[in-house]
Amino acid sequence: MTRSVPPDESRMGPTRISTLAVAALAAAAATWLLISSFYYSGLPPLPWLPVVTLAGLAVLEAYAAVNTRGRIERRPGRDPVNPLMVARFVVLAKASALVGAIFAGAYAGLVGWLLVQTTRAADADRPAAIAGLVASVALVAAALWLERSCRVPEQPEDEQEPDDGESRPPRR
Repeated sequence: MTRSVPPDESRMGPTRISTLAVAALAAAAATWLLISSFYYSGLPPLPWLPVVTLAGLAVLEAYAAVNTRGRIERRPGRDPVNPLMVARFVVLAKASALVGAIFAGAYAGLVGWLLVQTTRAADADRPAAIAGLVASVALVAAALWLERSCRVPEQPEDEQEPDDGESRPPRR
């Protein structure tokens, strides 16, 4: 027995901001709870490598967004875009937006907790935590921009080609 699936149910849609917000809030709450329980039990200083990685990904995805948009719009001097590459960029953008939202939530929870602490360890970890929050938000923004850049622009009705080469009357 096969189940018929409505056509819109199986299609991938744009990333929902509400999904990213829920992921960020859940990560912030989990981080706040974990860090408040384990911060004083000898954790090493907050590393800068995740911050650099998130910022690097944000820069690369922003560059891909600009480049892909120009190629989709067939701007002069740009090669045509490979549809498979665009599909891969969309998947990368959707995944990066979710990961960036989770990291942004985690860093937000950490920053919130570090701002209320008055220890030297908290003072030392604040710059890396704030930079991580900024880099995470930048990754989410770049990922959403890349996802939006991968959309095919709508053509005016007079430029649209018929499916089989025959002229058809418009549907009513």
